[in-house]
Amino acid sequence: MRIGLLTQWYDPEPGPAALPGMLAAALAGRGHEVQVLTGFPNYPTGRLASGYRMARRRDEIDGATRIRRVALYPSHDRSAMRRVANYGSFAVSALVSGTPALRGLDALWVGNSPISVALPMWFTRYVHRVPVLLHVLDLWPDSVTASGFLGTGRASLMIERGMAGWCGAMYRSAARVACVSPGAADLLAGRGVPREKLLHIPMWADETLRTHAGDLRAELGLRADQVVLVYAGALGEAQGLDSLIDACARTSDPRFVCLIAGSGTTEDRLRRRAEAAGATNVRFLGQLPRDRMPALMATGDAHYVSLRRGGMSAYTMPSKVQATLAAGRALLVAAEGDAAAVARDSGAGITARPGDSDSIADALRELCDLGREKLELLGQAGRVHYDRVFSVAAGAERVERALREVVENPGFKASRRLR
Repeated sequence: MRIGLLTQWYDPEPGPAALPGMLAAALAGRGHEVQVLTGFPNYPTGRLASGYRMARRRDEIDGATRIRRVALYPSHDRSAMRRVANYGSFAVSALVSGTPALRGLDALWVGNSPISVALPMWFTRYVHRVPVLLHVLDLWPDSVTASGFLGTGRASLMIERGMAGWCGAMYRSAARVACVSPGAADLLAGRGVPREKLLHIPMWADETLRTHAGDLRAELGLRADQVVLVYAGALGEAQGLDSLIDACARTSDPRFVCLIAGSGTTEDRLRRRAEAAGATNVRFLGQLPRDRMPALMATGDAHYVSLRRGGMSAYTMPSKVQATLAAGRALLVAAEGDAAAVARDSGAGITARPGDSDSIADALRELCDLGREKLELLGQAGRVHYDRVFSVAAGAERVERALREVVENPGFKASRRLR
């Protein structure tokens, strides 16, 4: 097949932005012609990647994959106006300068975040007559509302309603709608997306980070017998890490240590809380560079995933779940819904009630009781589960199957009205 990928994020951008590139390579490896439409790389710094200069468009060839990059306003700071300019400029530029590259495709995969990609998606769907598989990587407007990006007030409510209507139009125009978690599929079904139109295609991890470069134990002065729990990621309200600090303060096993890497709005508060609670087994590492993440993953005997109860937590799948499984490490999940289900189903995890420091403290004691050798076995089980369920190869197979379905039936339920 001739397959198109429409995504604002793409190589050489790191982290979640690297995942569409892995899909493109996997589909090309399965014998398909792949055409990518994306922007000039500037994530996460807001500065163009080395070797790039902004232009109206630029065509590249990467193996069997053709890439068209189009101009955008590079920005990833906290300014709402600049973020809107970033999203909107890519959408308009992709519509004007990018969609000619998508003519003649058999099918188009679209990553829905940001939802401004609807402009080139709709043009390709209705003008070029290319059927679309829409992959819902982020739930809009839910994720934007939860982040506080919209603020509060009447104007914010109107924007939220406008986004919901925009997303509904995207779902109607797509031949199939893929969700990264079962809970997200249930939510969209409740909003009127036909069940038979929905399918579950989980996302993969950045497998390029899997290395055998060793760990940070010697550098951090950790003993060989110490049981290490790692949290790496944003330090914000949504993660609810206060309860982890309290649980660590109640853990008296001298072998236990918790490493917290990252930054965010609650970092200073968490540091003060750890000091006040006497949690001397908690160490803050700050923001580590990307090239040190594999070593940090290897350092942890288990990795902590936490989401505050309520809101989007029941249907959110944090990317660190897949990353931990791919690294062959055990999980401790203090969350409800899909993330906790993966911890249980994979055989790699221990679960605790989110926000409940007593429950989390019990889980920390269980980690210590298991010890490093048994936690290693849990991690090995997780790696097997990742290869079977979450890997790039498994994801590409699911995407390929869905794309074949939309080629065979491009108008699949597209006319049914959504509530």
